[in-house]
Amino acid sequence: MKTKHALAAALTLVLAGGLASCADSGGTEANGGNAATNCTNTIEKKDLPVVTMWAWYPNMELVVDNFNKASDDVQVCWTNAGQGGDEYDKFQTAITAGTGAPDVIMIEADRIPTFQVQNAIVDIAAFGYDDVKDNYSEGAWKDVSVGEGVYGVPVDGGPMGMIYRKDIFDTYGITPPTTWAEYEAAAQKVKDAGGPLFGDLGANVPAVMMALQYQNGAQPFTYDSADPEKISINLNDDASKEVLDYWDGLVEKGLVGTQDQFTPEYIAGVIGGDYATYISAAWAPGYLTGAGVGEGEDAGVWATAPLPQWDASDPTYVNWGGSAFSVTSQASNPELAAKVAFGVYADEASLTDGWQNQVIFPLNLTALNSPDFENYEVPFFGGQLANKEVYVPAANGYTGMTYTPFGAYYFDAFNEQLASINEGSVSGSEAADGLQESVVKYAEEQGFTVE
Repeated sequence: MKTKHALAAALTLVLAGGLASCADSGGTEANGGNAATNCTNTIEKKDLPVVTMWAWYPNMELVVDNFNKASDDVQVCWTNAGQGGDEYDKFQTAITAGTGAPDVIMIEADRIPTFQVQNAIVDIAAFGYDDVKDNYSEGAWKDVSVGEGVYGVPVDGGPMGMIYRKDIFDTYGITPPTTWAEYEAAAQKVKDAGGPLFGDLGANVPAVMMALQYQNGAQPFTYDSADPEKISINLNDDASKEVLDYWDGLVEKGLVGTQDQFTPEYIAGVIGGDYATYISAAWAPGYLTGAGVGEGEDAGVWATAPLPQWDASDPTYVNWGGSAFSVTSQASNPELAAKVAFGVYADEASLTDGWQNQVIFPLNLTALNSPDFENYEVPFFGGQLANKEVYVPAANGYTGMTYTPFGAYYFDAFNEQLASINEGSVSGSEAADGLQESVVKYAEEQGFTVE
């Protein structure tokens, strides 16, 4: 049986791939500029210690300036080392090289276990967590935790809902479905009347299917950093199969499309009225607006409703997306770095700028439950109180998810199975069985004992 150190080494090799050969012996400049002399922002209080940070939020310069102006203990030197995968590639290179990482790094919640198992980020529970834990929900904390350890400070999330076109619903006499059974019935009604597709099963959004499986009571992974050699993988239980069989049925009946999302083709279809609904998260209005949705012929037609439930009598709230600030194991002063992670993007001015400009959906409860945020008339939804009606209740009701330390492989394997469903080569249940077999095999190859 492999030790945690060996597991981390094995995962590092797999995740880094060819990146290790790109590591520069100097580390600092090659990996995104982590030195305090490479700040994008200007540090005014030059006598204070400096913590370096990588983050890609669009308003990060404002956020860092707000923090630095208010702090008399530490200053932040911020660099945008790339968004998502680009940043992770540079971080992985720094992990492999043993140098070049920042003190604090922005990481999406589902990637935290991947870096935690490599000992690349540190548990910050002892560095101020008790002082701020009541500022966030239990679900928000669970998403950034691995077992009992806290490996990030939540900033934004993606409570899920159902975005829909009012014009299509009005034309075909549809009211927002409250259950997935009602969703299918409405889709069939629209199709029978010659209307558009009701939604879309994109093979490239496995996180949506994972969330819907959670909503149906599935527990895909059980993993605890206190016992890092073991992991429970349940990807083909009855709850998981029910979700995939349901969506397989929608595809087979021609009720939903099979276009990959986040593509020009999909956006063209959204704008053109090819889809009546978009199952997504609270960050979607920002994404859609940036993609040109709601500015032309489809202006003023969008609304949102709570996500349909598998069991309306026992509603379950789920999440898609969200990021946090983690302290890296290369931080020279982890306690000071944690002070930054806990404090940056936590002030009222930064949070307000973030949600008003659709940069974040705030998880800090002072913003999430504020009257200004709840009663905000969201422009994309024609002034609908979308936060109050849909997203705030979903965020407050969310209890968190357990992510896997090999999330990249899991999502890639899930992509392949969803593509097979869309091609008609496997059923939903068969896709679940194939996913279970693939992921278990991979986990065992990495040295995990699968239970």
